[in-house]
Amino acid sequence: MISAPDGAIRQGLDTVATPGKAIDPIHQFIVEPLARIHLFGVDASFTNASLFMVIVLLAITFLMIIGTAQKSLVPGRLQSAAEMSYEFVANTVRSTAGQEGMKFFPLVFSLFMFVLFSNLIGIVPYTFTVTSQIIVTFALAALVILTVIIYGTVKHGTHFLHLFVPSGVPVILLPFIVLIEVISFVSRPISLSVRLFANMLAGHITLKVFGAFVAMLVGGTGAAAILSPLPLAAIVALTGFEILVACLQAYVFAILTCVYLNDALHPGH
Repeated sequence: MISAPDGAIRQGLDTVATPGKAIDPIHQFIVEPLARIHLFGVDASFTNASLFMVIVLLAITFLMIIGTAQKSLVPGRLQSAAEMSYEFVANTVRSTAGQEGMKFFPLVFSLFMFVLFSNLIGIVPYTFTVTSQIIVTFALAALVILTVIIYGTVKHGTHFLHLFVPSGVPVILLPFIVLIEVISFVSRPISLSVRLFANMLAGHITLKVFGAFVAMLVGGTGAAAILSPLPLAAIVALTGFEILVACLQAYVFAILTCVYLNDALHPGH
């Protein structure tokens, strides 16, 4: 199995091996069709992004079904990972939205696992990072916000609008506060999606650039060859940091989802 630092270097070698080929760290994010499909004039092609979404779903399904199949008193590695994932998300939901928020546990758990596996699989060289696509992260964020709006409206009716009207605010300041609250609410899907997208994009670009540096220095002579261990060490450190960011971003996405869903459960300030 190719490690992430070795894979980054090999990607860099592939990039600089062709004479006259410039380093393009953005190429790894290009969505390419694998099977062209057109339905009623709409391009519904199966792309590399679609493929890795399927891989992510299969990986999550394998962990949760195979890992919990035996239900051993002394759990193995897969069962421990599945149970720890369940308890971690459940505790996050309870601590943020209360016991009533557990009705949204399937949604939060699904989002957390999808984002986590997408981030981690994307670190493996020559794979595709689904969460580096803004359309994917925005779709996930829009799902969360639409759930908040629909549930809050159905459950509380017009009382849901109290979310934008903090209690105890002087009447003269109320229009400005309401405007700020509305802008804050509307910006939630933007910030939620851009945060995840930008972190994945920046991290992978950095790894690709440093991998290309190592490839060029290794291919050089004299001082260039002597300096090659420096970006190599940076790649190892950045890979570890990227794994941390991948897990952290999944947690941030999940806990912010819980915070927003809590507003649907308890719209009053």
